[in-house]
Amino acid sequence: MRKKERVLVAMSGGIDSTVTALLLHEAGYEVIGITMKTWDYAQMGNTGKKETGCCSLDSINDARALAVQEGFPHFILDIREEFGDFVIDNFVEEYLAGRTPNPCVLCNTHIKWEALLKRADMLDCPYIATGHYAIKHEKNGRYYVSKAKDDLKDQSYVLWGLSQDCLRRTLFPLGEMTKTEVRQVAADRGYTELSKKGESYEICFVPDNDYRGFLKRRVKGLEERVSGGVFVDKTGKVLGQHEGYPFYTIGQRRGLGIATGEPIYVTHIDPDTNTVTLGPAEELLKTTMKVYKTNLMKYPEWPVERELIAKVRYQDKGTPAVISTEEDGTLQVTFYGEVRGIAPGQSAVFYDGEDVIGGGIISR
Repeated sequence: MRKKERVLVAMSGGIDSTVTALLLHEAGYEVIGITMKTWDYAQMGNTGKKETGCCSLDSINDARALAVQEGFPHFILDIREEFGDFVIDNFVEEYLAGRTPNPCVLCNTHIKWEALLKRADMLDCPYIATGHYAIKHEKNGRYYVSKAKDDLKDQSYVLWGLSQDCLRRTLFPLGEMTKTEVRQVAADRGYTELSKKGESYEICFVPDNDYRGFLKRRVKGLEERVSGGVFVDKTGKVLGQHEGYPFYTIGQRRGLGIATGEPIYVTHIDPDTNTVTLGPAEELLKTTMKVYKTNLMKYPEWPVERELIAKVRYQDKGTPAVISTEEDGTLQVTFYGEVRGIAPGQSAVFYDGEDVIGGGIISR
């Protein structure tokens, strides 16, 4: 078979990136595998937790073993320093600013794709590929992604920040497949154990989902700095004390340590006064938001005053909305209905049907 162009495949050791490499290899591409080491727990001391997911030694070994078996090169890329300086520092800074960050989006946009393209150029690879579930399109000279065939696995939401150059050079072989079909591909090729491999939904550097513990270990003296704060209601009435504003997120109900006789949620966080506002579920409902640090995909300009679908978190089904732009590029978003739990720091992604127009970070 005549070899196609080279492609650098990001391999985490999981089933999605592995099947991505297998499919491209079988299609005749000259595949080069690369596994990025983003994090290790030695930086934080002994937390009692094992390394998991894309950062574990087992995952790196799994990726390398498959590459050896299939007969294509594999490299390990240590990006812990650049990952830590940007993604983890931002993660901490956002919580200290009273916001709820989305580190995976930030990592995709500013670290992983940049690192992949840099190494792709060094290895003379015109393309890179990942195991994300999304479909890439090109129209009128613009590259954009749309929702994947598998609604449950669709990852178009986390890709909103990719630049046109990144999209132009990226392949998403799994976009037209379901997870069941991906597992069958692995099984049919003799990778039975891989076909049954579970998935990790955790942040790679917070594998136990204890972001509070991570912040305490990362920021020396944090607990003392933020102690003495209070819970209040929307009128300012003090309801009790809390552990410190960075340890709470918008929409949180559990772990508040306060009883009011009815379900109560975090509705606002004020880092300047170290106060956390609590209220009933209806106080989480909003009809507007502002979005900054935006990136456009499908169009060269934002389609203002036109109905779009806006998603404010990964598993959000989306709500019809219209947008307008301000002089500084900030988007003013008005929903056709009430949206629950809009959290500053999270991503807002705008869809035109199934297609991603672009997105940004919720400022308020």
